[in-house]
Amino acid sequence: MHLLSASCVCALLTITTTALLRQVAGLETVSGLYGETLEIPCHNGATKEEDIVITKWKYDKGEGISGDLLVKQPSKNAVIMATDEYKDRVSMTANSSLLLSAAKLTDQRTFTCMVVAPENIMEYPINVMIYKSPEGLEISDQAEALEIGKLTKLGTCVAKDASPAANITWLKNNKPLMADGEGISIQTSVLLDPVTGLSTTASTLEYSAKKEDTDAQFTCSTQPTVGSELVSSPVTLTITYSTENIVLQVIAQDPLEEGDNVTLKCVADGNPAPTSFNFHLQGEMVKVEDSNTYTIRNVSRETSGEYKCSLTDDPSMEASKDITVNYLDINLSPSGNIVERVGEALPLTLKIDSSGESKVFWTKDNIMLDKEPKFTALTYSDSGSYECEVTMGLLSRKASFDLNVEGAPVIKQLSKQRSEDAQHKVLICEAEGSPKPAVSWSINGTLLDESPFINGKITHKIKVVPSANLTVSCTVSNEFGIDTRAINVSSLNGEVRMDKQDQLDDSDQTKLVVGVVVGLLIATLVIGLGYWVYTKKSKQGSWKTGEKENGSSEEEKKLEEKVEENSQKAEV
Repeated sequence: MHLLSASCVCALLTITTTALLRQVAGLETVSGLYGETLEIPCHNGATKEEDIVITKWKYDKGEGISGDLLVKQPSKNAVIMATDEYKDRVSMTANSSLLLSAAKLTDQRTFTCMVVAPENIMEYPINVMIYKSPEGLEISDQAEALEIGKLTKLGTCVAKDASPAANITWLKNNKPLMADGEGISIQTSVLLDPVTGLSTTASTLEYSAKKEDTDAQFTCSTQPTVGSELVSSPVTLTITYSTENIVLQVIAQDPLEEGDNVTLKCVADGNPAPTSFNFHLQGEMVKVEDSNTYTIRNVSRETSGEYKCSLTDDPSMEASKDITVNYLDINLSPSGNIVERVGEALPLTLKIDSSGESKVFWTKDNIMLDKEPKFTALTYSDSGSYECEVTMGLLSRKASFDLNVEGAPVIKQLSKQRSEDAQHKVLICEAEGSPKPAVSWSINGTLLDESPFINGKITHKIKVVPSANLTVSCTVSNEFGIDTRAINVSSLNGEVRMDKQDQLDDSDQTKLVVGVVVGLLIATLVIGLGYWVYTKKSKQGSWKTGEKENGSSEEEKKLEEKVEENSQKAEV
C-alpha cells in the first residue's frame, strides 16, 4: 500500500503547480511557547477529509532543502519518516495537525502540510515562531547610597533566557526613566546562549540623585511578546548630601512658665545627619556629642532670651530662636478674712506683675461682677466672698478675701397690716445689722415668720389680736447697740365698726349719684315754669308805667341767670 501511494504521488507531481503557488503565497504564522507542545494546523478545512488520499508533513531545512517528518493515509496510523531531532517530537492529530513537543528556538522555520487528493496536490506552508518570557527580573550590583549631584551606578537589571531579547525599562516611583546624558545614564547589553539560542539582557542605570529622591523606589520592568508585564522588586537607596539648612526647635509646655523644663533641638537636613552640635546659652556654649538636644531645667523669667545652635564641624552653619518664659504675679490687699464697721471705707489694691497684657475678672459669692468693687462707705450688703482672677493668655492667677461688715442694728421699717382672714393683725419689723440682731416685741404675739439673715438684713413678723387701742414697739439689738421703734395698733373690733360706717358699697354710691342728678333736673324745670308764668303776666300788664317795665326787665334778667346756673349744675 505504501508503494502504491508513492507511485500515485509521483504521478500527481506532474500536475500543474498553479494551485500550489497560490497556497504558498498565503503563508501563515503560528506562535508557540518555548518548551511547550505546539500544534501546527494543516489545511484548516480547505480540503474535505474524505477527499484526502495522503497527508504528509515536511519542514524547511534551509537552502531549498526540505526534510520529511511523517505521512498518513486514511484509516491508517501516521508513519514517522524523520530520522533527525524531530524523530521523537512529532505526531499528527485526527484533523491532520502536526504536534511538535518541547518547542525550541531552532523550530522557528517553515513547516508544510502536503495534501494529495485524486485530482490535485495542495501544500499549506506554516511559519513557526517560538517565544520565551524572561525567567524573571532582578536588580543586582546595587549601590549602598546615592550622593546628590553625583552620577552613581544604582544597579543592573537582568532579564535571563528570553526570546526575543527583553526590552528593559527603568522606573522611579512607577514612572519611566529616560537617559538624558546628564543625571540619567542607561547602558544595555544582550548575551545570546549558543546552545539554547535564548538571550539574556542586562541594563545598568547610573543616576544622579536629588534631595527629594529620599525614600524613592526604583524598579525595572519588561513587556514580553507573549504574557504579562514583569516587574522587579523595588529598591530603596540612601540619599547622602551635606547639610544645607539647620533649624533650632523649642520643645516645651504651652505656655512656658517659670519652673518648667525646656528642650532645645537642633535639626539639620544633611544625610547622614550630623551627630554633634554646639548650643549657645546666653553667652555660654555647650558642646553635645551623639545627640541633637539639650534640656534647660527649672526655667525662670531671667531665662528669656535668644538661643542658638551650630554644627561642630562648621560653626558658621547656625540657627537661633527666642525663648520667652511667661510669668504672672498678683498681690491683692486686703486678703483673708476681713471684718469692718458699717459706713467705713475699705481701700482695695490689686498689683499685677506680668510678662504680657493681662485681664481681670471679679466675682462676689461666685457671681460675676461687671467692674472692680469699690468700698467708700461700707454697707451690710457689701458682705460676702470676693475673688479676682487675672489671666494672661493661658496663664491664670486668683486671689480672694471674705468681707464681713458689722455694726449696730437699725430698724429700717415698722409696719402693720390686716391678715387675709381679718382675724388678727400682722406686725412687720425690718432691720439691718451685723452680727445678726435679736428681735423682741413689747407685747406677746405669735411668731409668723422670720426671714433668713442675708447681707445684714432680717425681717420679723408676728400676729396679734388687739382688744383695745395700744402702742407696740419693736426692739433689735446685738453686741454693737440697740434700736427701738413704736407703732399704734387699734382695736380689731373698733376698726371693724368704723369700716362698716365709713364704707359704702357700689350700689349705694350709684343710687346717691342718680338721686342728685334727678333733683337738679326737677329744680331746673320748676324755675323754668315759673319764669314762663311770670313772662306771660308781664305781657298782660304792659300798660303800666315805664318805670315798672324797667324794674321787670331787671328781675327777668336775674331770673334768666338763675335758670342758666341751675342748667349748668344739672349738666354736671
